[in-house]
Amino acid sequence: MKAPPRLQALMDEGLIDTVVRQLMSGKEATVYVVRCGNQTRCAKIYKEANNRSFRQAVDYTENRKVKNSRQARAMAKGTRFGREAQEAAWQSAEVDALYRLAAAGVRVPQPYSFFDGVLLMELVSDAEGDAAPRLNDVVFTPEAARVHHATLIKEVVRMLCAGVIHGDLSEFNILLAHSHEPGMSHVPVIIDLPQAVDAAGNNHAQRMLLRDVNNLRDFFGRFAPELLHTRYGPEIWSLYQSGLLTNDTVLTGRFEQKHQRVDMEGVMREIDDARDEYAARRQRLLDAARN
Repeated sequence: MKAPPRLQALMDEGLIDTVVRQLMSGKEATVYVVRCGNQTRCAKIYKEANNRSFRQAVDYTENRKVKNSRQARAMAKGTRFGREAQEAAWQSAEVDALYRLAAAGVRVPQPYSFFDGVLLMELVSDAEGDAAPRLNDVVFTPEAARVHHATLIKEVVRMLCAGVIHGDLSEFNILLAHSHEPGMSHVPVIIDLPQAVDAAGNNHAQRMLLRDVNNLRDFFGRFAPELLHTRYGPEIWSLYQSGLLTNDTVLTGRFEQKHQRVDMEGVMREIDDARDEYAARRQRLLDAARN
């Protein structure tokens, strides 16, 4: 097929030889199957912000690092340069997350290069070499559902130990790929990470992790109903907050919330101390102004 204009630059640079076909068009990007030498890969073209249905919600972009303070100030002011910098940061977030997670051993597409808003990465395929199906397009036996659910819970843990939370994980952005591992015919691969958040630096991290885990529970629970009664999300987050979560942590899927009695007298003392400190500081400023 004729190369889309934004892929022509990669062809001119020799990064892509031919464009085979369009694979999908989603809320944030359009993906094409391409040939690079004797390799079949995919090229993800990010849509411009005004053409995306998925907005850069502040919940996701909170505490994301930018290259310099000038960019940060421009992004905060919403200038044209700031909007361009914000767009670039949004696109590069997936690239950074893919490299980080691949290095941590998480099953994600292998990234190869990022050029002018186009991400060139591995084509996740089935046994015939075609694009692998999404979980949403597959019907599972109860046993297969339990196996894949357990595998993905481990992947969520591995991601969290690497400091990353997907933020939008569901059956729509997990592919079921052909596996070359002994004893496994298929393996889930996690995709679509531009909204990935930093686990330690985002105030909404806990909520997003719980939502990701609950989405897995609800989907696989359709095929293995006992999974609907598990509580892996709160268990994982509690261990993470306590510094006890590792890639090898054995999870139970059970969690009991500990309710502690609030020390209201202590809270009121803290408020009174803060009020007194503020009053004293204000008085010192007034005294300094008079002198």
